[in-house]
Amino acid sequence: MGKTHNQYEKVFPLHPIPNSPLPTPHFITMYQTDPPRPPQETMPTMYDLPSELVGESGLPDEFHCIQADLLSETCQPPNYLPEEILLVSDLNLYYDPRHPLWYKRPDWYMVLGVSGATQQQDLRLSYVIWQEGVAPFLVVELLSPGTEQEDLGQTLREVNKPPTKWEVYERILRVPYYVVYDRYENNLRAFRLNGTRYEAIPLPEKRFWLEELELGLGLWQGTYQQTTGLWLRWYDAADWLPTSDEQAQRERQRAEQERQRAERERQRAEQERQRADRLAEYLRSQGIDPDNLP
Repeated sequence: MGKTHNQYEKVFPLHPIPNSPLPTPHFITMYQTDPPRPPQETMPTMYDLPSELVGESGLPDEFHCIQADLLSETCQPPNYLPEEILLVSDLNLYYDPRHPLWYKRPDWYMVLGVSGATQQQDLRLSYVIWQEGVAPFLVVELLSPGTEQEDLGQTLREVNKPPTKWEVYERILRVPYYVVYDRYENNLRAFRLNGTRYEAIPLPEKRFWLEELELGLGLWQGTYQQTTGLWLRWYDAADWLPTSDEQAQRERQRAEQERQRAERERQRAEQERQRADRLAEYLRSQGIDPDNLP
């Protein structure tokens, strides 16, 4: 019976060594005593991969920063705890362990079931799929002149080049929701993954509801960070979800209303006391002791 090899044994052919006085064996056998390690241990981590590259198109401008802040501030799903959601903007998303240097950089995205860092030293440099194990639930792209065609899936993948954003979100990561907002045309487009393809969501009122989050996303006209415009913002069944400044303003208004109510009550009590004093004074003027009335 010939020699058997276990599943971790590798046999490699050897080539003759020129001018060697020793005979060359035909094969050398090497043994791997441990099973292969998982990608989380062997693949590059966010500390190994670039977090930014110079010369990229579509780098964030002032609008991108303000809009991303508003999305994060107002994203408050009632069926998820804050520590169960990761909200990030302009963070490299590494998506393919076979090509570990390939990445996309969404303007804003949400990951469910993954928590954000609570310590400064733990803040992510990038989001690495083979380390995190969870793909984004929703991606938002804010159209720029240099990225519009790729954001809308209107470009074809070049030979021997990374796939387009659309292909990554739709076919590789299978992101359930993809949202594109063009502030130059005030145009909002949203797509839902149906099977293997994105289908457009009708937006007659420039907003749509996500049952999974018990929230909606739509365009809101207003002022945020001292800038007035048409912004992409989250809402619930009742109203637009408040920012921290709006929440503080509401608290101040409630406190002021309570102060005014207490002042009215104090004034009413004072008026009642004055009326009682006048009545007592009148009774005394008539020879009646108000403290000993029958």
